[in-house]
Amino acid sequence: MNVKKGRGEKHLHKDLCEVIADEARLSEISNRLSSEINNDYKDKNLLVVGILKGSIMFLSDLYRRIDTDNCRLEFMAASSYGSGTVSSGTVRITKDIAADLSDKHVLIVEDILDTGNTLFYIKEQLLSRDALSVRICTLFDKPCRRTKPITPDYVGITVDDLFIVGYGLDFDERYRNLPYVGVLKPEIYS
Repeated sequence: MNVKKGRGEKHLHKDLCEVIADEARLSEISNRLSSEINNDYKDKNLLVVGILKGSIMFLSDLYRRIDTDNCRLEFMAASSYGSGTVSSGTVRITKDIAADLSDKHVLIVEDILDTGNTLFYIKEQLLSRDALSVRICTLFDKPCRRTKPITPDYVGITVDDLFIVGYGLDFDERYRNLPYVGVLKPEIYS
């Protein structure tokens, strides 16, 4: 994969083998997706729900570009991984939202849609609270690993079955602070 070098990629982290999205590409993605979101939610009551912790970098860049008059922000935290690399299949909500959803369109923002276990569960939970609609925006989509019938509405990049970190994505709470997204060397997580 050809990757343009941007700020920060000159010194590839020693645990990574390649960069798949540099800072310039990540900015382009936020611009593109926010434009789509702005068109779709113009004049609507929008609640953006960021899924902690992985979405925080992407959400920050995306949310600043959402240009609707009635947009609010909430956070949820859920996990089906723990400190492992494979989903356990059991989703735990560790931080919930308290907002009344009955008059809101909800946009879930996530770092990566992998098996779909977590987002399927969260989407069902939010729909059961009478949200007008619930859609998903993900920076990375990994459909080859999907085990639940869920499709994102907004996708930054579709990726193969790679273990990626950086820009909020982690392995055992490490690498989130990298300003780009790269492929973790297998010997690090094996």
